[in-house]
Amino acid sequence: MASDKVTGTARVTIPSDTQSVHDALCALFETLIPNQMPQDTRDAAQIVLAEALNNIVEHAYAQSPGEIEVTLAVTERGVNCAIVDFGLPMPNGQLPNGRLPMHTQLEDLPEGGFGWHLIRTLSQDLNYRREGARNLLSFRIESKQSAL
Repeated sequence: MASDKVTGTARVTIPSDTQSVHDALCALFETLIPNQMPQDTRDAAQIVLAEALNNIVEHAYAQSPGEIEVTLAVTERGVNCAIVDFGLPMPNGQLPNGRLPMHTQLEDLPEGGFGWHLIRTLSQDLNYRREGARNLLSFRIESKQSAL
C-alpha cells in the first residue's frame, strides 16, 4: 500500500462533556484544518467524529469524567482519525455491530441507536482496541468529490 502524503494535522485534548465535544468539532473543522478537504469528506468526518465522541462521553465516561484526545491527519486521499480515552471499555471488548433498529412504524422509531450504523457506513478501516486503561479508536474517511 502506498503511503499517503499528510497535508495537515490537528490534535486536541478535551474534557468528556457534550459542550466540549461541540466546541472541539467546531475548532477542528473551522480553525485547525479549514478547507483542507472536499466538503463531502468534511461532512462525513464531522458526522463520524461527533458520533464517536458523543458515545465516549455517554458510555465510556458514564461513571466519571475524563479526557479525550483526538488526532486528525488530513491526507491527499481523505482524513485519518485516532481517538484515545481512559473511560470504560467497549462491551465485550468489541465495537457495536451497527445494525439499524428494526421498526415498521415511524412512531416506533427510537431516539438513538443509529450512531454506530453511521460510523460503520461512512468510515473505512474502523478499528478499536483496549491497551491497559486506554481505549483506542481509529478510522479513515475517504475523500470523494461530490458529483455536481
